[in-house]
Amino acid sequence: MSKLRIKQVRSIIKASDRQKKTIEALGLKSLHDAVELSASPSILGMLDKVKHLVTVEKI
Repeated sequence: MSKLRIKQVRSIIKASDRQKKTIEALGLKSLHDAVELSASPSILGMLDKVKHLVTVEKI
């Protein structure tokens, strides 16, 4: 599987609770925080729910 670099670029202040929990489950803690994760189906599904809050690039 390929690796993805996920960076939070928008605030979660006005996001729903479900989206806040998804951001937390991805390992993002604050604005401009970045993590590297493998591109599994569960991660891709989580990214689809918060695609307006993050940027994703393949490594």
